[in-house]
Amino acid sequence: MGLIVLLVVGGLIGWVASMIMRTDGQQGIILNIVVGIVGAMLAGFIVTPLIGGAPITSGAISIQSVLVSLIGAIVLLAIINLFRRGSVR
Repeated sequence: MGLIVLLVVGGLIGWVASMIMRTDGQQGIILNIVVGIVGAMLAGFIVTPLIGGAPITSGAISIQSVLVSLIGAIVLLAIINLFRRGSVR
């Protein structure tokens, strides 16, 4: 059950991050899920130890963990755009 919740929440986080970064038209649902989960892992390893709390990949879903995961997904999309286009947006 935890894997299904992680996929759904990761997909939603990836979708919102792609809407913020204006890359939604270039991505499908699979890439949104991947960006959401990888962004959550990135944020879980880097940001969460600094501010406390549990990452979304551990199964603890709270407002703080979702916001941190969203920030991680946005940073991941910015890095991808930087390499793909040469600019963040």
